Amino acid sequence: MDRAEVPERLPESDRLSSQHDVTPDEVMISVCTTCKANDGQPGIGADLFDALQAAIDGGVATLRRVQCLGVCKRPATVAVSSPGGYTFLFGDLATDSGPAALASFVTAYREAAYGLVPWRQRAEVLRKGMIARLPPPHWSPEDGRAPT
Repeated sequence: MDRAEVPERLPESDRLSSQHDVTPDEVMISVCTTCKANDGQPGIGADLFDALQAAIDGGVATLRRVQCLGVCKRPATVAVSSPGGYTFLFGDLATDSGPAALASFVTAYREAAYGLVPWRQRAEVLRKGMIARLPPPHWSPEDGRAPT
């Protein structure tokens, strides 16, 4: 289902309510700043945070440091979330490719219904680095499918 094309905006009749749309000021990028490189060298998460700060426009999303996202085998790890949208968890991000890919993803996330960015619209580094996609807590259709 993740690879299925999802319309940018759902028809009004298919939406739960407009409160479930993602608004720009609600998008949160959480960066694990305690992530270490696979060789144990510290700083990979903090370095990614700094690179993201330069790549992400302040009006596009809020960027925050978090102590741990619990995915230590996939450093560096980032979560993109919003109250009305899906939460995406990405790992294996590097400071050279991750920030630009995440900036592009966040733009698409803001424009997609429920933040559900189609698989094909994600950069290759995010396709390979995806760890999880979690639906918003307040939304759970009876059949468990993604919105169409």
